Amino acid sequence: MNVWLRHHRFALGAALSHVRKAPGSFLFNVLVVAIALTLPFAGVTLLDNVRPMSEQLSVDPEISVFVKLDTSREQSQALAVKMRQVLGDARAKIIFVPREKALDTLKDKSGLTDVLAALGENPLPDSYVVKLEGVESAAAAAHVDDIAQNLRTMPEVDTVQVDSAWVKRLAALLNVLRLALLLLAITLGTVVIAVVFNTIRLQVLTQREEIAVSKLLGATDNFIHRPFYYTGALLGLCAGAVALGAVALSLRPLNAAIAEFARLYASEFQLTALPPLGIAALLAISAGLGLVGAMLSVQRHLARLS
Repeated sequence: MNVWLRHHRFALGAALSHVRKAPGSFLFNVLVVAIALTLPFAGVTLLDNVRPMSEQLSVDPEISVFVKLDTSREQSQALAVKMRQVLGDARAKIIFVPREKALDTLKDKSGLTDVLAALGENPLPDSYVVKLEGVESAAAAAHVDDIAQNLRTMPEVDTVQVDSAWVKRLAALLNVLRLALLLLAITLGTVVIAVVFNTIRLQVLTQREEIAVSKLLGATDNFIHRPFYYTGALLGLCAGAVALGAVALSLRPLNAAIAEFARLYASEFQLTALPPLGIAALLAISAGLGLVGAMLSVQRHLARLS
């Protein structure tokens, strides 16, 4: 074990020595790789921020039923029995929302307390929220429209609205974004491997005399290869750190622009940096890409020098 650790410590030292000999070239390559990594890292950060919000949204259809204003409270509450008959065998949860509660909710979320107070009487009607379950197929979705149409025929009902169609669209959009991000990450990951491949190729060519002498002295292939592997991994790791730093710096101006937009919707949504585990995972991926590029380059070009 001590010999194995000593060999790897020597390889890491040799890799750092190569970096110190040509810092400008190394930094330029880090910058190129970081540019390629910044876009997918930014996409991962965005999806990580949107995911908790999307998970809180119910994708089961909801039907909002608004009762006519001139309907008494007793008639409004009795409407639940008739609605259950219209629903039939459909699995659903019926929630009664009194007009007073609806007004309080509107005041809390809209910030229009003074405007609503100026109206005098409560302008909102009693309402019901019908939460349907197990609606995923196209036939079941069509059944939801039939239920809504039947509810509209009830004499006490003023308006019926199906509320959750936009949630399904949002879920579909997020799936498209995840797929697009995956394809983008694969493409740019290939670019990273290609950059590291070329960088290590140049190092191998400039050190071919050293490599030849090392082989004459009995150095094994693994002993010769390890410094190049560490160089590739260091290149990927440093580039990943630069890319994450660029994403973190961009969050402040983005949040300044988002804050005004979110305020219009009575929200305090802000983009936050990835958690430590996510940062560690992305750094490991970027180092892994650098290692893969180095391994491919070393195995190809050192074989030609043998």
